Amino acid sequence: PQTRSLLGVFEEDAAAISNYVNQLFQAMHRIYDAQNELSAATHLTSKLLKEYEKQRFPLGGDDEVMTSTLQQFAKVIDESCHAVLSTQLADAMMFPITQFKERDLKEILTLKEVFQIASNDHDAAITRYSRLSKRRENEKIKAEVTEDVYTSRKKQHQTMMHYFCALNTLQYKKKIAMLEPLLGYMQAQISFFKMGSENLTEQLEEFLTNIGTSVQNVRREMECEVENMQQTIEDLEVASDPLYLPDPDPTKFPVHRNLTRKAGYLNARNKTGLVSSSWERQFYFTQGGNLMSQARGDVAGGLVMDIDNCSVMAVDCEDRRYCFQITSFDGKKSSILQAESKKDYEEWICTINNISKQIYLSENPEEMAARVNQSALEAVTPSPSFQQRHESMRPTAQSRPPAARTSSTGSLGSESAALSALSLDSLVAPDTPIQFDIISPVSEDLPGQAKSSGQSGRRTNPFGETGGSKSETEDSILHQLFIVRFLGSMEVKSDESPDVVYETMRQILAARAIHNVFRMTESHLLVTCDCLKLIDPQTQVTRLRFPLPNVVLYATHQENKRLFGFVLRTSGGRAESHQTAICYIFESNNEGEKICDSVGLAKQIAFHAELDRKASEKQKERERVKEKQQKELNKQKQIEKDLEEQSRLIAASSRSNQSSGEGQFVVLSSSQSEDSDLGEDGKKKRESE
Repeated sequence: PQTRSLLGVFEEDAAAISNYVNQLFQAMHRIYDAQNELSAATHLTSKLLKEYEKQRFPLGGDDEVMTSTLQQFAKVIDESCHAVLSTQLADAMMFPITQFKERDLKEILTLKEVFQIASNDHDAAITRYSRLSKRRENEKIKAEVTEDVYTSRKKQHQTMMHYFCALNTLQYKKKIAMLEPLLGYMQAQISFFKMGSENLTEQLEEFLTNIGTSVQNVRREMECEVENMQQTIEDLEVASDPLYLPDPDPTKFPVHRNLTRKAGYLNARNKTGLVSSSWERQFYFTQGGNLMSQARGDVAGGLVMDIDNCSVMAVDCEDRRYCFQITSFDGKKSSILQAESKKDYEEWICTINNISKQIYLSENPEEMAARVNQSALEAVTPSPSFQQRHESMRPTAQSRPPAARTSSTGSLGSESAALSALSLDSLVAPDTPIQFDIISPVSEDLPGQAKSSGQSGRRTNPFGETGGSKSETEDSILHQLFIVRFLGSMEVKSDESPDVVYETMRQILAARAIHNVFRMTESHLLVTCDCLKLIDPQTQVTRLRFPLPNVVLYATHQENKRLFGFVLRTSGGRAESHQTAICYIFESNNEGEKICDSVGLAKQIAFHAELDRKASEKQKERERVKEKQQKELNKQKQIEKDLEEQSRLIAASSRSNQSSGEGQFVVLSSSQSEDSDLGEDGKKKRESE
């Protein structure tokens, strides 16, 4: 379809050239027929040359050079004399353009008709070849039909290459056919009027000489290009000879079974009635997990089917060979297609399987290979074998011991299962519901936040945002944003092994397939040193906030790197005093390992920050204790200093009393007499008091 679309552009350009050349030819023919109308015809020619820049050729090329050259010609023609000998006009002006019009343009039209006939013959031969019976093979008929396909295909290819060569050559002939008549016209003007000194200056002669040289250069370039194209045609004929056969030799063209993209022509079966059907040949290709088709003449392809999680199988249909059927994941839509050869037939089936198996997740490579060969309908529809497999994986409480779960990278043999000590029941809580929508967790807030918020009377943000989230985010060292899609979450019983995340992924994907849940909520995951945030991409509102210390485990699926999950330890679940663990599973755009590395980096940064904070708190505590001890020591010194001062004052007052009391009688009160009776110990006690 792309080649035919490009061919349409070239044909449109040829039609535009033909239209323009016909107009130019008519204008020049008027000059030749009626010399009396030479002035008007020259003016019309000049006008057409001036309007060249307004023409829109699909293949413009060097239109700027041509436009400037034709503008200069138009100016000179419009100002020159208008009497020219008919013979000179016929030889120098009319002959080149007539030859271009009658020979080159007619050749293009003839090749176009021959190419159309060859294309129709090829389509008819392909139709007859596609109708060959698979059950009643006749070697004679098969040989005749194969020879017919070979001959028609070779004829179409050769005709097409010569047609393309003529279209490419037309771009050069267009310039020659336009410039040579104009050059002959100007030379006729010079020879007839003999007015070179007045009208034809040296500058104009130099211009005409340059144009003549340019025409010769274009002609040589065209001849070189034609020679190269002829050599290319010969090489392509030799190299393409094996490809003319509809079913080439498999030894020369092996089947590629690891393709993830495929394109080519297929016959599609369309029902026209209850028992009747028709086959239509279209161009099919895969794009982004979708099967597209493009009919002849269409500008772009249209969607046929979503081949993610679909099934493909070989079928027998109307006694035709190389037929296969594609069925959508829900079984509501199917298409029967026929390939041209066995190689295309096998490659189409392998390509669709390779695209469809990317969404399969299994516990080991052998199970992955088995599920790839199954249809997507069987993979997502609950069946007795599917349920029995899950029941057999869950041990009974009476007779069987807990079965160990193998790793997703282990082999099929279960002898090494003893290395994994966790069973399914020890990983995931039994009868745990799976949450497919985003709901704010109970333990999202920090411990004690509920009480403080209840006492302060502040309103709770329904989107899980806290008042200090903005400042925390701005103060964080790490800021990394990822696009994720929420698959589901469920409560788990353990948070000590990555097997918890793997088992949760398996159960959530199995539940989505069983219940036909394909809708996913897209969010932006912001990783900081304090928390993980799920942000609405449209409103930029925080949907969920996971404190980073509560994220105790995170892992990426070992086979599908787009899947990742983490376990959040929360306080308060089924019992207020019991800590629960919830595993959240997400899908990313091939960034699962990057997200886990980012979370690990954030936890390391937070861990080192916590160590620094504790070290600074210990240092501050030491400084406070040291400052307190210093204050106690200063206080003790001040007390001792006050006692010494009091003792000096008492000693000084006692000496002055003794000196002033000599020769006098002192009347003692009862308390003083008691002090004297107490003796020296009593005095010291009172002084201390």
